[in-house]
Amino acid sequence: MKTNPGRFFEDYRIGETITHAVPRTVSGGERALYHALYPARHALYSSDEFARNCGLAASPLDDLAAFHVVFGKTVPDVSLNAIANLGYAEGRWLSAVYPGDTLRSESTVIGLKENSNGASGVVYVRTRGINQNGTTVLDYVRWVMVRKNRLDAPAPDAVVPALAKVVAPETLVIPAGLDFSRYEFALAGEPHRWGDYAIGEKIDHVDGVTIEEAEHMIATRLWQNTAKVHFDATFRPDGKRLIYGGHVISMARALSFNGLANAQMIVALNAGAHANPCFAGDTVKAWSEVIDKADTSAPGVGAIRLRLVAVKQGAAPFALRGEDGKYLPEVLLDLDYWAVMPK
Repeated sequence: MKTNPGRFFEDYRIGETITHAVPRTVSGGERALYHALYPARHALYSSDEFARNCGLAASPLDDLAAFHVVFGKTVPDVSLNAIANLGYAEGRWLSAVYPGDTLRSESTVIGLKENSNGASGVVYVRTRGINQNGTTVLDYVRWVMVRKNRLDAPAPDAVVPALAKVVAPETLVIPAGLDFSRYEFALAGEPHRWGDYAIGEKIDHVDGVTIEEAEHMIATRLWQNTAKVHFDATFRPDGKRLIYGGHVISMARALSFNGLANAQMIVALNAGAHANPCFAGDTVKAWSEVIDKADTSAPGVGAIRLRLVAVKQGAAPFALRGEDGKYLPEVLLDLDYWAVMPK
């Protein structure tokens, strides 16, 4: 058999490392398409001159664009037969990605747990994005619910990895040379500095975008994500194509510009959950909460820990969970990350 039906839950083994196809050389085209698909306006990712003024050689590729490229490589081996992508942890951006870099991915299976229904299970992997020099540019853990192909396949011994709830601020990797001491607030779009944000503060990002079927599929193809649930309307009982979770992440991050224009770079992903499915026709809005702040050794650079919540139409302001502790049905995404901001 020459075609690839994808892996099912019973095909994974703890400790195995999977080398993913196909390496991808990124260019300015990725940036142009990313900014066309999302209202992305952070200055550091938009202007070479702004980036040089901040100590970088040029404008890097958007952090989430790099994430999507690395993530997309893993799909044929990890989530082609997924029911849902469930969460993220321990993510760190370790080196900036620039046009001309070539990225590849590899994943190690670190956890397996069959579901009680015996028809699916959860697979935990640690994925590394690696550039042409062998440098790891991105490292993260994700877990995904995957179908079983053979329902009589024996359940593996359950292994659920112990994952850190937050990336320690002292382990954050600030891009070499980053210097916000001459930061141009007027060009960035907002005057708010690191010191202007208080722990516990919540920010309504105001704007909304209605998700379109065509744009979602263009985005998912751009990242070479081949998961069947995103394209094949017959693959789900409800006959709907599931919107790629990364599409919601990027949309919410772009919407957060209104209120967090100076949260320029994401440097760590502490946790994340796709709380409810998103479908074409849903209107996505976002709000953020300041969870923590930390100093860094880079000139003029502070780190800010943010909760980014994406919701759809009908959501109450800043509402997250019901009285039962479960996510409200209007909540699409709950993402906890560190970003860098001028002090």
